[in-house]
Amino acid sequence: MLRLSRRAVLAGAPLLAGAPAAFAAAPALTVYKTASCGCCRGWITTMTRAGYRPQVVVVEDVTPFNNRYGVPFELSSCHLSTIGGYVVVGHTPPTDVARLLRERPKALGLTVPGMPLGSPGMEMPDGRREAYATLLLLPGGKTRVFAQHG
Repeated sequence: MLRLSRRAVLAGAPLLAGAPAAFAAAPALTVYKTASCGCCRGWITTMTRAGYRPQVVVVEDVTPFNNRYGVPFELSSCHLSTIGGYVVVGHTPPTDVARLLRERPKALGLTVPGMPLGSPGMEMPDGRREAYATLLLLPGGKTRVFAQHG
């Protein structure tokens, strides 16, 4: 049985007190995906571990959601999410989503087109990784590099 001193408990209390508030403050993440996509489940798991609270909506096709949020076909992926007034497309790292929400740029959101090996949800058993960029999606289908990975 683990026994902690009163001093140890009191020293750790401020750290524990802030944890629930931090998770409660995380904006809702709605994920639109098809039933058959396994890599989407991997991305959702990554986002959950990073402290987000994904609500999954299973759809027949994500194309109508790409159209609704102004995501051109060439910048689309197998799933699309909304969070904090932004769209997040594909296997975007949770750190990029956090930065987006912190900086609040004038943009539609973020996209990681395609399915780069080693991106969240696309991890390979042998550790292979591709270099890829997270793109800031601007109105009219324009983009600029938001972050580089790998």
